[in-house]
Amino acid sequence: MQDKDSEVLNYQRKRRKRITKIRYSIILIVAGWIVLSMILVVVLFVKMTSLEHKLDQLVTSSSEQNTDQINAGAAADLNGGVIAEETETTEEMQTEMTWDKVTPPASGISDEDNLASEGDLHKVYLTFDNVPSEHTSEILDVLQAYGVKATFFVNGNQDEEMLSVYQRIVDEGHTLGMNSYSNQYSVIYQSEDAFEQDYMTLKNFLKQTTGVDSLYYRFPGGSSNLISNVPMDYFIHYLNTQGIIYYDWNVSAGDGASTAYTSEEIVENVTDDVVKYKTSVVLLHDGTDKSATVEALGPLIEALEGMGAQILPIDEDTQVIQYVKADTVE
Repeated sequence: MQDKDSEVLNYQRKRRKRITKIRYSIILIVAGWIVLSMILVVVLFVKMTSLEHKLDQLVTSSSEQNTDQINAGAAADLNGGVIAEETETTEEMQTEMTWDKVTPPASGISDEDNLASEGDLHKVYLTFDNVPSEHTSEILDVLQAYGVKATFFVNGNQDEEMLSVYQRIVDEGHTLGMNSYSNQYSVIYQSEDAFEQDYMTLKNFLKQTTGVDSLYYRFPGGSSNLISNVPMDYFIHYLNTQGIIYYDWNVSAGDGASTAYTSEEIVENVTDDVVKYKTSVVLLHDGTDKSATVEALGPLIEALEGMGAQILPIDEDTQVIQYVKADTVE
């Protein structure tokens, strides 16, 4: 009898051990599944954020390349400040505009009037978009070394180390322009209210950070971009009412393209076009992936000075370069 009781007791112990092991196994499996799920969620979130950033860069690059083609006359024709290839829906929206006429602060010079003849002085305005970044200080160092002033169309970045960069731009005599606060096409061009809010956020941020009330703007993708959900005339009209002068460009360094250019190619892209115009507004880019632009800047300045060009920052005396002219928008 005692042996039987002992066997039963041993059986029950073994059974409890098996149950305990099964419980621990289930707990470990559930815990492992939870941890794995959290890791997968984090990885997917990081990848999604990275893809969104790359998509914004791709859209920016694509729009700028498209705008360059438009300006060259290769892809579209501007008629009364409206791109001829706009859809019927956009055209209907434009016919419904009932704004009061405003007096634009400045309107762009025509390509014909800007063509250079032999002996003309070439005025060159180096402008940088997507500022600031980790390379901005290097760009400023190069400009300081050559005694050259440029124009920086900046975005909003409230990181502590970047706040001093805005102030340095101003302190060293460069022109501070606006290039949208968020630099995200899907946000800026979503609606009229979204554009106005982005504009005012950046303008107030720059005023608070540097004391400068910026008067210059560059539309991300240019004034004739085809990315906006709203006709660009709405935004142009708004800037006109604010007394803001917006600048496009007639010379592109090509450093905003998805295909990487060498520093030598960047210099060549600029100098080949500068000779065509009396006033050249050169599009360059700042950014974490723009080391070639930094490398090209010194040789570019030397090449421009070697051809007798005058390198200047944008100011009230600068001839305005615009794809969609400010005075064509009512």
